[in-house]
Amino acid sequence: MKKIILMVAAALVLVVPTVTAQKINEEATLAKLSKSDADVANAKKAVKSATWLNRAKVYTDALMEPTKALSTSLDATFLRYTMGEPEETTADAQNRQIWVYPWVKVYMENNRVIAWQQEREIKEGLFDVIVEAAAKALELDPKVEPKVKPVLDIAINYYSQLGEVSTAIPDYEVAIDSFVKAAKLQESKIYSQVDPKYYFFAGQMAAFLGADNKQYFIDGEKYLDKARELGYVDETGNLYYYLFHCYYGQRADDKENLVKAKNILLEGIEKFPKNERILDGLMSLYTAEEGIGDPAELVTMIDKFLAETPDNPDLWFGRGRVFYKLKNYDECIASFKKIDELKPNDYDTNFYIGYFYVEKGENENRLFNEKLDSFTSTEEYMAERKKVRAIYLQSIPFLEKAHELKPDNVDCAQILKEVCFMLRDEEGIMDKYNKYNEIYKKLKN
Repeated sequence: MKKIILMVAAALVLVVPTVTAQKINEEATLAKLSKSDADVANAKKAVKSATWLNRAKVYTDALMEPTKALSTSLDATFLRYTMGEPEETTADAQNRQIWVYPWVKVYMENNRVIAWQQEREIKEGLFDVIVEAAAKALELDPKVEPKVKPVLDIAINYYSQLGEVSTAIPDYEVAIDSFVKAAKLQESKIYSQVDPKYYFFAGQMAAFLGADNKQYFIDGEKYLDKARELGYVDETGNLYYYLFHCYYGQRADDKENLVKAKNILLEGIEKFPKNERILDGLMSLYTAEEGIGDPAELVTMIDKFLAETPDNPDLWFGRGRVFYKLKNYDECIASFKKIDELKPNDYDTNFYIGYFYVEKGENENRLFNEKLDSFTSTEEYMAERKKVRAIYLQSIPFLEKAHELKPDNVDCAQILKEVCFMLRDEEGIMDKYNKYNEIYKKLKN
């Protein structure tokens, strides 16, 4: 019986008439804020911790009011139920629906909320008042800490979520501001430490915006350094890459920033030798800035690490990537073959070895074509041609092994059929072409 009652109740919820427009309790909320303003202006009330605690609460409620009904993954039916019909609907460049309400724009994808953009607040300066009120309440009576913390938790969650949805839109300026505010709220003595992820996210967004406004590079450096100081654990090492961009973006103001950019990348590659962004950053820095460094330094450094830990596949990966950038395909392939010894039957390793043989073949084929006019006999021409084709042939066993490990990977099947088509005159290769061409067509469809 209880189950039936609950089902009926759920059905009743669904048939409640849709609200016609977003309802914000603006007048009542402003009245509470005005009363709080009057209370702190009152000499007798201003010395009471409860006055400031209440002020933190009502200002936090005002902060939440315009978006309190929203959450990511909320479906369209419940969005209409909680917020009413939008004033209009439109779409963005990614073809995401935008439901426009008086206070907020809601971004929809697959009929669910994925983000929102708040157009205005109940009152300006809410954040500063919340920080001040919480601090004052604790100053007047430290015993109210258990009551202050839930209020700050709500505000922190609000800014953290606003940062996340603003990143998704993307509106990086709002995201940065929101993540920094979440961090600053945790600077209250209630919390043992600020969560460093907020400063990392803010720094990451600032690095993106620095190309258009140099101040963001300056801010990004500050936020990322703060994240490091607080012990941010970056599983991929991208913090070093973003910090590099912040230093590099300030090189015109101080050449020392070039040295800082180089050093942060070197520190990053030592800890994260597999991070392709860091490797690419170092290669770009060494080739674009005269006197800053030689790409060969990277090989020397990685070989030094390998002397201490020769069984580290990530280091061999980094070494192979550097040699690939230097177009030294033999050393690149040798590095990846070492990974194959350490991690047999790995798809990526076999795929890359095959791919690098193809790249080496492409390079040798280009050189071959450049000296066509220099051949003095057909025999010489055919001998050189055979050498080039032999390089391509070496790719096939590794690509076939990769295909066995991941038979549904369309990229591997495509390269296989293209290489086999090019070498179709070689013994047994036409059959391979027919095989992988059929596989590729099936996977593509």
